[in-house]
Amino acid sequence: MPETAPDFSPTIRRRRLSEELKQLRAGAGLTLEQAAKKLEWSRAKIANIETGKRLRPYVTDIALLLDVYGVTDEKRREALFELTRQSRIKGWWTRYSDFAGAYFGFEAEASSIATYQVGAIPGLLQTREYAAASARAALTLPDDIERVVDARQRRQRILDRETPPRLWTIIDEATLARPATAADPEVMRGQLRHLVAMTERPNITVQVLPFATGLHAGTGGPFVLLDFPNPLDRPIVYLETRHDGLYLEDPEQIADYRDVLDHLQGTALSPAESVHYLTRLID
Repeated sequence: MPETAPDFSPTIRRRRLSEELKQLRAGAGLTLEQAAKKLEWSRAKIANIETGKRLRPYVTDIALLLDVYGVTDEKRREALFELTRQSRIKGWWTRYSDFAGAYFGFEAEASSIATYQVGAIPGLLQTREYAAASARAALTLPDDIERVVDARQRRQRILDRETPPRLWTIIDEATLARPATAADPEVMRGQLRHLVAMTERPNITVQVLPFATGLHAGTGGPFVLLDFPNPLDRPIVYLETRHDGLYLEDPEQIADYRDVLDHLQGTALSPAESVHYLTRLID
């Protein structure tokens, strides 16, 4: 079924609003202190709006900022007000805020998702059974496993949208050689069958990085590179940790990871060879 939720992410809208407000303040020639003085606000309040720490800004506050920054065009103002309203909507992932970090919000609006994984199958391509095994292996509390699996399945709905993101995943052979659970080998076989089936979608590419490659550009660890449809939304590299993760936005860091991704794509088995490899593992 097509994705019926809004096709935007409040997280991305909030990030874009922050960026636009910073640019408007700079264009008005004002420092944070000067803008705060004009509004009789604290410097911290404006800084928190610009950095996204103030997660749900009010339209009334944004209107006052636009007045100070000299933004009088009604269409421009209304576009920023609508951006503010969208940023205040709670994403579906807030139901899982006890373990879901900001990444879900970024992923929800990505137009391109490229990832290298060495520990487990990427979450967007996991079966329900594999996701449960992965959660147990990560020492998730038994009472929370079902919620973790539900959240992972919910994330996958972006692949069923009318215009889904481009997903390019490179999976280390070590991930495929390791069974999901020693007790039930069918879990891994089901996961492999699912991977092969997903490669039939035109927006999904899977490559296997074999042991025979030796040392390679991805030895620094797994990562996800997210690109967005709006040029105002800068790319992000996400490095997962046990507690949320690290988000890299510096252009030089992004360029470095694009270079790593290019090397991995050239080093791994071709998409066709990878499907053949996965099929042999199933048999």
